[in-house]
This record gives sequence, C-alpha cells and structure tokens, in this order.
Amino acid sequence: MRFTVFTPTYNRGYIIEQLYRSLQRQTFKDFEWVVVDDGSLDNTPALFEMFQAENNSFPIVYVRTENGGKHRAINKGIQIAHGELFYIVDSDDYLLDSALELMNNIEQTIPMEKKSTFCGICGIRANENKQFIGKTFDGDTLDITMLEREKHGITGDKAEAFYTDVLKQYQFPEFEEEKFLTECVVWDKIAYDGYKLRFFNEITMICEYRKDGLTAAGDSLFVKNPKGWGLYLYQCYRFRKIHGINKWLKYLEYYYALRDKHSFSKIAKNLHYPVFQFRIRLFFLKLFCKFYDR
Repeated sequence: MRFTVFTPTYNRGYIIEQLYRSLQRQTFKDFEWVVVDDGSLDNTPALFEMFQAENNSFPIVYVRTENGGKHRAINKGIQIAHGELFYIVDSDDYLLDSALELMNNIEQTIPMEKKSTFCGICGIRANENKQFIGKTFDGDTLDITMLEREKHGITGDKAEAFYTDVLKQYQFPEFEEEKFLTECVVWDKIAYDGYKLRFFNEITMICEYRKDGLTAAGDSLFVKNPKGWGLYLYQCYRFRKIHGINKWLKYLEYYYALRDKHSFSKIAKNLHYPVFQFRIRLFFLKLFCKFYDR
C-alpha cells in the first residue's frame, strides 16, 4: 500500500466526518485510513461503525485506546500501518481532492539511489482561504532536514509524510503520567541523524486551529508534562536549535515554571544536566538578568 493516512482523535465526532469525506474524494486510491481513538467519550465509535459500513475504495482501520496523548497514538499507528508513506492528518483537518496524487508524484521525483537519505516529503498546510500556514521558501522543491528550516525561512506547521520504515526506528518516548510530547522531539532526531525531506510548495491540507486543540493549549501543555518538555529543551540545545544565552533563558523559563511543583534535582534531571553545575549556572544567569533589567 502506498499511503497510510493516519489520524489520532479525541472527542472529535463533531468534525471528523469532514476529513472522511475528503478521503472519499481522493483522486489517488492506493491508501488506507488508520485512526487511533485516544479514549473518546463522544459519538466517535458510532461514527466509525457507520464509516466502515459504507462502500469505500480504501480500508478503514479503527482502534480505540486508553487516553494517553497524541504521541502514544502515533506510536500505535506506526505499528499497524501498511503504507509506504505515513501521513498524519489531524481530526480537524482535511485534504484537497488531489492531495495524495500530488504527494505520490512528488515522492517519485526523488532518485531511487538517494531515497535512503530521505525520510519523506513535506507539503503546505493552508487555512480555509487557501492562505499558507507560516512562511515557505522560494522555488518549487527543496531538499533539507527539519533542522535547516529556519535557515531557509520556513516557519509554521507543514504537511509531512514520512517513510513508515524510518518512523519505525524513531518511536516517541512515553513518560509515565504524561500525555503530551511535542512531535519535534522525534522529527528533530530524524533530522539530526541526517535524513532529509523533499519540501514542495503545493497545498495538500486545509487546517483550522480549534479551541479544543493542542495548539490552543499552548505553553500549559509543556508545564503539565515536564519530562517531555525537558527532553525537548535538551534536544534543542544538543541539536543546536538554541545555544548560548538563548539556551539558558529557556532553561531559566523551565525552572521558574516548575520550581513550585518539583525539586531542584528533578528539574535538573529532566534537562539532562548535572545538579551542581545547573545550580551554579542558574545563579550567574539570575545575576545577569538582574543586571540586564537595570
């Protein structure tokens, strides 16, 4: 099978049919729809009984799990996917009718002898008015790693389809009692290991950020999931997404956000930093900030 369109969902029975109907309209038919229901309490199960009973040209694999967060749902989806390319489409988004056909054509332009250096392809997300989400590069295609996005002026959420075989090597860490982990933890690790994406300047996905979505939850999600947040900051430093004073300002922000709930040693451990050195660093950083504020 060429594509696994993967959708993690939680209490999105009011909107997910929009995505389903867009899959029915796809001009490219060699795909499956894998849905991991992260413990929905609404009418989602009944909807999928109805969807699976319809005469579709693509199989629908619907799995219910205990509520554990999007990253756990992705891990589950990767395990059961049959598609060569794994395309994550959230439950409040939908695809343009020719999205999969376009993506198939773009992927086939990657020379066979170079495919082992790629982790997939990446198109554009847009809003209902077909306005791009974030910024993009000049030109038609660009072969870079995720960690090189900023250098080329690429910002905002994009529409990535990863090779499933690559993703199987990069499962999301799962921390006990934590239900959120930014996808950047895995995408950045893949990039750090040298895998490129073929970016292309065509819209494939229509995206709307809703009040009940992860994006709207913002910084509060990081605070509620300190181990995952700490791992993300550690990787940002290790992979040189942040460095110098910016690194320590992020670490100081982490410390202030969590100091009333967690011990100093636990905060340092989450950041993968020796406790004594972390204490010394923060002491001098606080002095620097006081001096700078003056």
